[in-house]
Amino acid sequence: MPEMAGLDEGIPLFAQVAGRLAGEIADGGLAEGERVPSTNELAAFYRINPATAAKGINVLADDGLLEKRRGIGMFVAAGARQRLLARRRAEFTQRYVEPLLTEAARLGIDPGELLALIRAAGGEREGAWL
Repeated sequence: MPEMAGLDEGIPLFAQVAGRLAGEIADGGLAEGERVPSTNELAAFYRINPATAAKGINVLADDGLLEKRRGIGMFVAAGARQRLLARRRAEFTQRYVEPLLTEAARLGIDPGELLALIRAAGGEREGAWL
């Protein structure tokens, strides 16, 4: 099979298709009620088997993020973006915030000092939100 259009060899292809579509939903690129590309369109774009593309779409449908409209295709379900963002926030907290707090405690950094460090680091970035 030819190299997949920007896909990662270490992750199953169907999971990458599902992840990319979920990312587009979370980022607002695919709005609620909008039609998602068909399995054939995804298969052609990524140069993968249509069954693999269908499996990726079905992961999101099984998760309630996509809904099938008989005869016209799959569409982004109502509330899908909010559910994805809530899930990503929880993952962010588990992956980054909790270890940050644990390490700060080990170093004797109190919450006020930690917040000041975060604000200082954020202030160094263009368009800082802190």
